[in-house]
Amino acid sequence: MAFGGRGGDRPRRGTPADVLVVGLGNPGNEYDGTRHNVGFAVIDLLERRHNGRLKAGKERALVDEVRIGQKRVALAKPTTFMNLSGESVSPLVRRFGIEDATALVVVHDELDLPTGTVRVKIGGGLAGHNGLRSIKAHLHDDAFVRVRIGVGKPPSKEGGADHVLKRVGKADREALDVAIEIAADAVELIVSDGPDAAMNRVNARTS
Repeated sequence: MAFGGRGGDRPRRGTPADVLVVGLGNPGNEYDGTRHNVGFAVIDLLERRHNGRLKAGKERALVDEVRIGQKRVALAKPTTFMNLSGESVSPLVRRFGIEDATALVVVHDELDLPTGTVRVKIGGGLAGHNGLRSIKAHLHDDAFVRVRIGVGKPPSKEGGADHVLKRVGKADREALDVAIEIAADAVELIVSDGPDAAMNRVNARTS
């Protein structure tokens, strides 16, 4: 069975992309600027850097295709809610002919990293992230690349939802804005040099 699980048995509809980059978040203006939507912010930044224009697609996502260096890169923001991200990512994988898990890059918030820290990871655990859990459930694979943006731990376990869904204070906002730039740089490194090289360079940073 092809990468993407059951969806791999269906015909691909589009031209293959070299890399599919998906930023996770929640749709709707009320979630703009929240910790949970940093993945969306990275896609928006990459779109601006590479003169893209996201458009609604049949895969329940805003989608565009850009060139980064010599590579054809699909950018996407699911319009499902975070917990249902896999319902969008699975048909996106099929549309863009992604046959290798490491050609799927997912950008997301990470409670287990200090605010503003960016790390690249290939496969591994899901750290309780519902968006990643949904993607794994639909693709039957967790070997995709993650660009993790630290948003810090909530004051208590019970406060997790408030922590990621509330607007961010000034100090954290400045740290996250820098992290979004670094994460976009990390995606470009993954595209140009591969995930291992990006992991070595990005993860060597002290913040």
